[in-house]
Amino acid sequence: MLIRRLIQLHLGLALFGVSLALMVRATLGLDPWNVFQQGLTDLTGLTLGQVSIAIGVVVMLAWIPLRQKPGYGTIANIFVIGLVIDAALAVLPVFEGLGLRAAMMVSGVVLNAVASAAYIGAGMGPGPRDGLMTGLHQRLGWSIRVSRLSIEASVLAAGWLLGGVVGVGTVLYAVALGPLVQLFLPMFTVTPPLKVSPAPSSS
Repeated sequence: MLIRRLIQLHLGLALFGVSLALMVRATLGLDPWNVFQQGLTDLTGLTLGQVSIAIGVVVMLAWIPLRQKPGYGTIANIFVIGLVIDAALAVLPVFEGLGLRAAMMVSGVVLNAVASAAYIGAGMGPGPRDGLMTGLHQRLGWSIRVSRLSIEASVLAAGWLLGGVVGVGTVLYAVALGPLVQLFLPMFTVTPPLKVSPAPSSS
């Protein structure tokens, strides 16, 4: 069971990184966090993967006052996704033509949902950004919806001001990701085997 969870976790995180690279190459808009991170790449000269890792570490440190506890999956989330983003961007070409770019954008969003369901379903700890959302919910009493909306609206606005790409892909991601993850999650949720108690012996 543990081996399956570890494999599923790492495959999910790797596919998540690939999905983000597809959306970057489509140049039709990114999810809010990557709009922000893309804006920071222009400001700092770092790669998108390096910025993703740095932001992941900073966000996880913000868990301390929120009393959130990272799991193995939290640490893996930070590093695997960042490394895979840069590796995928190194081999993916720049897509030409609106039709191909739109297809890659849609593929990126769907793959992102599958990857999210895979690493969430492995049950080895939330990603740093997810933990920030649930931490605000638990410590401040904000609803999950308000927590997510506040965080993502803030990073989206900051990223746009920094020059990150906002477009139809950003809207598609916001509208479609939640329902798609909900659709795929039951396929990937790892449940522990049932413990069957021995039948009482008759005397």
